[in-house]
Amino acid sequence: MAGIYLHIPFCKQACHYCDFHFSTSSQYKNELVAGLCSELFLRKNYLKDALVETIYFGGGTPSLLAADELQMLIYEVTQHYNVSKDAEITLEANPDDLNPQKVKELRQTDINRFSIGIQSFFEEDLKWMNRAHTSSEAQSSVKRVQDAGFENITIDLIYGYPLLADEKWLSNIQQAIELQIAHISSYAMTVEPSTALASFISKGKQVPMNETQSSEQLLTLIEQLKNAGFEHYEISNFAKPNRYSQHNSNYWKGVSYLGIGPSAHSFNGETRQWNTANNARYIESITKKIIPAEIEILTIANKINEYIMTSLRTSLGMDLNKISKLFGPDYTKAIELGLEKFPDKSWLINKDQIITLTTKGKLFADHIASELFISEKDEHY
Repeated sequence: MAGIYLHIPFCKQACHYCDFHFSTSSQYKNELVAGLCSELFLRKNYLKDALVETIYFGGGTPSLLAADELQMLIYEVTQHYNVSKDAEITLEANPDDLNPQKVKELRQTDINRFSIGIQSFFEEDLKWMNRAHTSSEAQSSVKRVQDAGFENITIDLIYGYPLLADEKWLSNIQQAIELQIAHISSYAMTVEPSTALASFISKGKQVPMNETQSSEQLLTLIEQLKNAGFEHYEISNFAKPNRYSQHNSNYWKGVSYLGIGPSAHSFNGETRQWNTANNARYIESITKKIIPAEIEILTIANKINEYIMTSLRTSLGMDLNKISKLFGPDYTKAIELGLEKFPDKSWLINKDQIITLTTKGKLFADHIASELFISEKDEHY
């Protein structure tokens, strides 16, 4: 199994909280798309002959590309990789891009899944985030995609920011449920360095985020979506039965993936590499048939720690037997020593050597994982 991610680094405007690589100028869009096609060819052996089950257009704002440009990129993937005939092909889209004509054109492509960046259904919140769409577009875009015959749809929602009173958060959740979509991804507002939001806070123009608010709103989300029939299969992801994101699930399972485009990451189990986060340098390098990437060779500790971090976030949990089988029983013993730091069982459940987080434990997932990490000095096991 394998997946392919294509990074489309263009946006109409910069959201105040975003630290992904993007440009608000589309001046070199044609050259960039040509570069993506070239990189797909140059790296056609990266996945060997693994079956590509997912193709994911992320960004940035991939929905800024024309439907024929997206289909051309899908075609290039199918020409150089072993793609499943029923591959999940996801397009991240902003609501303002999904006008009737665009949706009609996208229906003619092989895209079969939409990830729509709603974030909030409240106008004042969208303006505070500096989103490009309006609250009415948030609602209408989802319905328009549904009316066109697309069934596999997820939306993004953000919680834990000052404007989001609990009543508004409940309203956002309820509106999402009423849209009858199959999947919801939801994230706490985080303050990343070098973003406008970080600058506003440092200058006293904006109050900091409140961790207590974020925790309480996550618990509200978990309860409301469980009651609505969603399965909480990863800390930030909820789905109706059989509607999990296959692409993201494969990330968490450690499946190999190829990242195409500026800033895109790739992983094959032994190494990780990432392309330059600069559009001009990317285009120049690809034109010379040189992949502009840095490569990291993963140590045993890297591999185990990544598995700890990702698996604990999922409902499948961390399988100590798997760690023992892949890396040796001494590493499992080291992790079990770390588990002794959580004796009251309120955060963790150990059932047949599979460790899962309780609802309370999900609030402290990163801390728990870090306490279980293997250090480089332990690699002599």
